[in-house]
Amino acid sequence: MAIRTKRAHRGGARRAWTGALAAAALVSTALTGPAVAASAASVASTASGGHQATQRQLDAAVGDGVPGALARVTDHGGVWNGAAGVADRTTGRERLPRDRYRVASVTKTFVATVLLQLEAVGRLDLDDTVETWLPGVVRGNGHDGRTVTVRRLLNHTSGIYNYNSDPEFRQKVAGDGFLTHRYDTWQPEQLIALAMSHPPYFAPGSGFRYSNTNYILAGMIVERVTGRPYGTEIERRILRPLGLRATSAPRTDVRMPRPSGRAYSKLLSPDPAAEIHDVTELNPTVAGASGSMISDSADLQRFYRALLRGELLPAEQLGAMMDTVGMGTGVPAAYGYGLGLLRQELPCGVEIWGHSGDTRGSVSAVAMTRDGSHSIAFNFNADWAGDTGKVVEAEFCG
Repeated sequence: MAIRTKRAHRGGARRAWTGALAAAALVSTALTGPAVAASAASVASTASGGHQATQRQLDAAVGDGVPGALARVTDHGGVWNGAAGVADRTTGRERLPRDRYRVASVTKTFVATVLLQLEAVGRLDLDDTVETWLPGVVRGNGHDGRTVTVRRLLNHTSGIYNYNSDPEFRQKVAGDGFLTHRYDTWQPEQLIALAMSHPPYFAPGSGFRYSNTNYILAGMIVERVTGRPYGTEIERRILRPLGLRATSAPRTDVRMPRPSGRAYSKLLSPDPAAEIHDVTELNPTVAGASGSMISDSADLQRFYRALLRGELLPAEQLGAMMDTVGMGTGVPAAYGYGLGLLRQELPCGVEIWGHSGDTRGSVSAVAMTRDGSHSIAFNFNADWAGDTGKVVEAEFCG
């Protein structure tokens, strides 16, 4: 859940639930796309009213340029599904409650949960160094895996450079080069080597800086400890036990499972009139353990509810996950980052937990009260417009 008021590490939308992580990553570009008319018949509700403010923000996102917005809310009144705009700009098909979408950095909570489960059974310790599990991998330009712990990977206090921030790589995978390189397979070792070609942001433990490299390393540690890829462990330990049939870690599969809509991007162009590209198909190894997963809103809510209610972790490990650190200069004290889990105190005083993520053509977020009784999961099928923070605040404070 990165709540944000500025676009995160992949482009230019204004988002507040993604804003904390964007500010932490020191990214500040804000772009606005052309308006797209909202669908008047796009709302379905199975509960009583009370979500009009949330629906207005979905409509506003579409007015801001997002082709289609989709949300699912659970609270004491039941389940409410809201939508606006379209899932497919060519056919005009509306967004559906069970549509699947790329959840990007929401993946981090799944990966952190697996590592904490491994700690709970004595397979590793959060204070193990990266060097212990991945000898010689974090070296170069001031990086030293002997001073970085697993805990510092998971709460982004490692100081390790974010491979996504490399200008050449960024243009290749998110800018103009995307159309040429969208099907490329990236090995974790390639992404780590790219990060090691840059100096660290700070000495381990002396600051906070959101870095996807941390979770590429976390995924590698899962495989080193278990002998199985992180995606396999997520399936074994979380997806199957919880019955999350719409959720997957797709490895190298570039396709989206059905049902799903399309995903759209302007590929980092600062021109409001830039061409909109269909970016639905892409090789998820570009994000790997930092953000490759696919899910739907119902599955995401089930996962976070089970997590916060202690169904996936013993009390000690859940406590460690929810032990948050400040997110650095420019990020309000209302935000804190734990181990793959973001906390925010909203202006109305409600405390929420979750995560958000964005990748080419898809921005997603999950936010939930501590007891799991009130939650929202939603998605925009564009990466240059919309404000996730307004959606979250409308639901919990509206």
